[in-house]
Amino acid sequence: MAKTSVVSWNVNGVRSVLKKGFLDWVDQAQPDVLCLQESRAMPTDLKDEEREPAGYTSIWTPAEKKGYAGVACYTKTEPLSVNTLGIEEFDAEGRMQAIEFKNFTVINCYYPNSQAEGKRIDYKVRFCDAILKYCNKLVKKGTNIILCGDYNIAHTAIDLARPKANEKNPGYLPEERDAMTKFLGAGYVDTFRHFHPDEPDHYTWWSYRAGARAKNVGWRIDYHCVNESFMDRVESSIINNDVMGSDHCPLTITVKD
Repeated sequence: MAKTSVVSWNVNGVRSVLKKGFLDWVDQAQPDVLCLQESRAMPTDLKDEEREPAGYTSIWTPAEKKGYAGVACYTKTEPLSVNTLGIEEFDAEGRMQAIEFKNFTVINCYYPNSQAEGKRIDYKVRFCDAILKYCNKLVKKGTNIILCGDYNIAHTAIDLARPKANEKNPGYLPEERDAMTKFLGAGYVDTFRHFHPDEPDHYTWWSYRAGARAKNVGWRIDYHCVNESFMDRVESSIINNDVMGSDHCPLTITVKD
């Protein structure tokens, strides 16, 4: 049976990661679909081979503000369609792209950071609600979805190294954790946690400060979630924490076609 790998990675600036062997990694890993978050670049900023590596079609959804946010996708299979949320306050920041394939739609998201003292928590919750509504609409039509990206949410205490110390910090605020609970409760599965239900110390983001990555003092804030009825086609969900180049690491889901 044929399989498809969908990799998600917040690269913390595509121009930055390009200087750290990113194209060599793509050439070696050969993901079928590679979703990037926080691309922070216009496609015109890049060389041809950076914008669209050999063997891939690329899709860029940048923010209007230069050097900020944005998502992008490299795919070996030409998509049937590409859409955004269609909501100006989110599309202006390049927060989401929905890439339709024959057997599923990949929704590549860079969720907002709620910021210090919850400065953008209302914006964050509105985005979470809009994504849930978008996913529900597709699933109701019979479309399988893979919602991947940097959610900027550590859902439960097991998803970060120091939960007590971070209870008032962005990414672990009650409102955003509740939004994640609401999403999963609506019929979606956190695929990594499905395969590793009680295992601590699995993280996807580490602060650049105090040697956090070497000590594995991190947060799991990047996810692949799918609709429940698609879960039987998910073969694996892996965190590639040995891949360097960003303060996040890539994660890979493999699905059976």
